[in-house]
Amino acid sequence: MARIAVTGGSGKLGRAVVQDLLDHGQQVVNLDQTPPPTPSAPWTKIDLTDFGQVAGALTAVDDRYDRIDAVVHLAAVPAPGLLPNAATFHNNIRATYNVFEAVRLAGIKTVVWASSETVLGLPFDRTPPPYLPVDENYPPRPNSSYSLAKHLEEQMAEQYCRWDPALTMIGLRFSNVMDPADYEAFPSYDADPRLRSWNAWAYIDARDGAQAVRRALAYQESGVEVFIIANADTVMNRSSASLAAEVFPDLPVTKDLAEHETLLSIDKARRLLGYEPEFTWRTGTP
Repeated sequence: MARIAVTGGSGKLGRAVVQDLLDHGQQVVNLDQTPPPTPSAPWTKIDLTDFGQVAGALTAVDDRYDRIDAVVHLAAVPAPGLLPNAATFHNNIRATYNVFEAVRLAGIKTVVWASSETVLGLPFDRTPPPYLPVDENYPPRPNSSYSLAKHLEEQMAEQYCRWDPALTMIGLRFSNVMDPADYEAFPSYDADPRLRSWNAWAYIDARDGAQAVRRALAYQESGVEVFIIANADTVMNRSSASLAAEVFPDLPVTKDLAEHETLLSIDKARRLLGYEPEFTWRTGTP
């Protein structure tokens, strides 16, 4: 049984990750500024921009634990525009550096962290991608202070793994995180396909995001890998092929698309992690 520290374990995705890991027999500690609405794992309040607190939390906390085996780093200002640009950038890049450096000092060898779909060049309605479905094979194109920090986090991870060849660092480029309660709004998107074209109509059910985290923690190869993590379908009732043809008529479509197939490709995550989404907004269940 591993003991896994989850930063941001009180957040929307974090709560699902904590519960999924517990359900699969892991010990979990939640490192967050705020307690979760419903406690499920030990919570320690932390300021991730304070390196001393991070280093302490990833080694031992009296009466809580004496070691950490792996880290899932989810905590961040979660999107562009919530704070002024510099505040978003400084918070997120400092917190991630502190986590990565504390991991190195603590001798922890497995890190999974939340990168973002935004490094792919979002919003696509302003800067279309080079082709559809979008995948990990073209260089990042950050268009905001938020996505710039995420891009630099991926580069930072490459250097940490160069310093320590035994280190495994997995960046998950999560799509827009949804809970089942969010699905009520999805049918309204059909009225105007451009409303959600900014991320190619993608989403990630928090429960499937948690599955991706669990599978990434089990990945056996050292070094850095990044994966797009989305659900298998889009948020739309219309076919993916018709959406691409109407909204992005000049973009190459590199494969025959299933009716509602995601346009943020999850082929790499399927191939290397064994990730397979279990949920869809169309039913709310597997």
